[in-house]
Parts: sequence; structure tokens; C-alpha cells
Amino acid sequence: MDETPRYTLSKEERICSKLQIDRLFNGGSSHSMAAFPIRAVYLLEPTNGQTEPVSILVSVPKRCFKRAVKRNRVKRQIREAYRLNKYTIINKVQALEGMSMMIAFIWLDDKLHDSEVVEKRVKSLLQRISEKCGGLKL
Repeated sequence: MDETPRYTLSKEERICSKLQIDRLFNGGSSHSMAAFPIRAVYLLEPTNGQTEPVSILVSVPKRCFKRAVKRNRVKRQIREAYRLNKYTIINKVQALEGMSMMIAFIWLDDKLHDSEVVEKRVKSLLQRISEKCGGLKL
């Protein structure tokens, strides 16, 4: 791969397909953990044509925030926190040859939080997920 890490979030790193979303939430082999106000659902699976080792989905339910402006703000905060800290999980998944991971970040609270708090929670979730998948022997 690249010598220097690129802190970008490309289209290939996002989960867009309905099939992938169904596999993540209805597959039965996905795992979940929470660091309030964010819950992460993740699935480690064999790479099947994916170019990126980790792809993400960010969801903020309408019942948390009625106004789209607030939902979009929270989504931007989560994406930015992931973008800055994504190499904690990417390096771990790349060490597992032929594996890729899908992660969904779901907002749980009905209040807005500071970007520092959101980044701290996302960093904690990524660290915990990388510890869990590091212990897997497939």
C-alpha cells in the first residue's frame, strides 16, 4: 500500500449497497458495542472484491433529531472523527490477510455533543474493535 497514511474518506470507504447493509445488520455474525452516545455494529468477513479494508456507514435516526441540520452535523462529526483515527483499525485489518471489515456508527442520544467528545468516543470504539479483531484467528 501507500508509504504515508492518507487521512481522507473516499467513496470506496463508505457502505452504499443495500446488500452490504443487510449483510451487516441481518447476517447474524456481526458484533456490537457502545460508547455513549454512539453504537458501533461491525462485521469482519473475507474480502470479496472490496478495494478498501474497512468501510463505514453513519446513521443518525430521525427520532433523535427532527431537523436535518442537526442530523447532518452529527454525521459530519462522526465521519471527521473516523477520518482522523481510521488507521487504528485499518492497520489491524490489513494484518489479517484477505479480510475486510464493515462498521456502522449509530447515534443514540437526542442531544448534540462537542466534536471533542464525539472524537473521543469514536476513537474508543475503534480501539476496542481493533483489540477484538486482533484476537481472531480465522
